[in-house]
Amino acid sequence: MTTAGDIMHRGAQWIPAHETLDRAAQLMRELGVGALPISDANERLCGILTDRDIVIGCVAVGHDPAEVTAGEMAQGTPRWIDAGADVTDVLHEMQEHRIRRLPVIENKRLVGMISEADLARHLTDEQIAGWAESVYAPSSTTH
Repeated sequence: MTTAGDIMHRGAQWIPAHETLDRAAQLMRELGVGALPISDANERLCGILTDRDIVIGCVAVGHDPAEVTAGEMAQGTPRWIDAGADVTDVLHEMQEHRIRRLPVIENKRLVGMISEADLARHLTDEQIAGWAESVYAPSSTTH
């Protein structure tokens, strides 16, 4: 059985909710990533911040990233997966919630992240195709 822990990228780091978006962007650059899990004061997952969130949700609307915190950008219910979960559960979680990155938790601690690149390296072409079809399909809701 292939698990979330087998396919994840190890070494993921939190960005504390009180940190500013400019610091988050610096950390993303240092780590070479486009997303960071956001932690509350108790190091519990409270969201995920992406580079796109910083640009679209802060810079593009005229806010100063040195004055907006990661916690202010956290929206919705954060999704995560246990390190021991089967890869089919990983795919289901990501497809069900149409997400491209998934934090991996073990013993209530962040141990890694699963991204599109991790899926591409570890899954079959059929698994990747099914995932991509679900995640990238146009939304069935109308505006």
